[in-house]
Amino acid sequence: MPDTMPDSIFIHNCTLITAPGTTLLQRAWLLTKGNVIAAIGSADSLPPPETTTATTIIDGRGGLLAPGLINAHNHCAMTLFRGMADDLGLATWLTRHIFPAEARHVNEEMVYHCSKLAAAEMMLSGTTTVADGYFFEGQAAQAFVETGMRAIAAHGIIDFPAPGVPNPTQNIETAVRFLDTWQGRHPRITPAIFAHSPYTCSNQTLQQAKELATKRQVPFFIHVAESRQEQGMIQAPQGTSPIRHLAALGLLDPGTICIHGVWLDDEDLDLLAGNGAGVVVCPQSHLKLASGMAPVSAMIERGIKVGLGTDGCASNNSLDMFREMDILSKTQKIHTLTATSLPAAQALTCATINNASLLGLGNIAQLEPDYKADLILLDMHQPHLTPCYNQDLLVYAASGADVQSVIIDGRLVMRDKKILSFDVQATMEEVHRLAQKINAPQK
Repeated sequence: MPDTMPDSIFIHNCTLITAPGTTLLQRAWLLTKGNVIAAIGSADSLPPPETTTATTIIDGRGGLLAPGLINAHNHCAMTLFRGMADDLGLATWLTRHIFPAEARHVNEEMVYHCSKLAAAEMMLSGTTTVADGYFFEGQAAQAFVETGMRAIAAHGIIDFPAPGVPNPTQNIETAVRFLDTWQGRHPRITPAIFAHSPYTCSNQTLQQAKELATKRQVPFFIHVAESRQEQGMIQAPQGTSPIRHLAALGLLDPGTICIHGVWLDDEDLDLLAGNGAGVVVCPQSHLKLASGMAPVSAMIERGIKVGLGTDGCASNNSLDMFREMDILSKTQKIHTLTATSLPAAQALTCATINNASLLGLGNIAQLEPDYKADLILLDMHQPHLTPCYNQDLLVYAASGADVQSVIIDGRLVMRDKKILSFDVQATMEEVHRLAQKINAPQK
């Protein structure tokens, strides 16, 4: 896709959701100019004159126009490992299957093509922004540029020989080079740092990685408190829980994004709230790996900002954020045995506004003038979406398959379920070729 400044798009004859919890705007229209939303209105208000000269005019055909979803945690290149090692506990899955597969098969070519495949899956299911964390992350960032995705691309740091960093003593230096290459390079790409976990990174590495992220003013991601056994896996623990360990190392602040947060007690929750660190939960991955249920309702009650992600599709196995919102809301209801816990509007907030705030993305995730034009149009002419009384339907009934068209940064990247920004079939063929080299390990 040529990365030139987009012109303007006029979408009419649709219902519009400006933000979670708001009333649906019926018989609406929306105009983009460049990469931002220029104006919105209903049939009762006349659209501005420039709509008649818009570069692209889209008849919404009664569809639902909504903010694009944000996937706040993914390992995009792991599309290659989808279905390779299912129905296993976290420790077995990770140490006996995923780490060995990564050592054998992860290279620049794999990360590039498999990240493009993930971008296709996310676009087709209504995700317009992803926070990715992996190795050879420069190749992932390039894939996101070419596909048209908006992305936070986080370079992975781990204290073991890793793809692209065979000598772990060079892990911080490699991350510095990644930031030097990508910081300020492309307006849709935000580089970041991803320290894998407190049990795969030494205390010194964790502190150096956080210091680098703070110095360069980029997000700092870390897997933490995912399993009940995690505390016992940490070398030289500085606290009595993984969160207290991070706090003792001085890693918790508003620039830190804790991934998973399943096993948190009251003291952990108070530390997160007091230090302003956010949490991204991945409920389907937690369920599939039998990790547990994150106490999201308790986090929200304490004012902790909670975001939502899919995790990599080797542990999900889908990148559909509609499924993730549905599972998030329902698991919290069963976790608390309270039907009013985490209502649909809150789940949608986690997948849009909260994620944008956690990731430091500014004016996206709402359909308002001067916000970035990241939009999705859903086909509502479906039995399972009839009737539509309010936006709760997006969480409890809709799926990624209902997404008709996608606009990212003012560019039409998908129309009538066809991706326009790159050749998806060619990407699938490349990933099939890479998959032929893998013999799925026996459980």
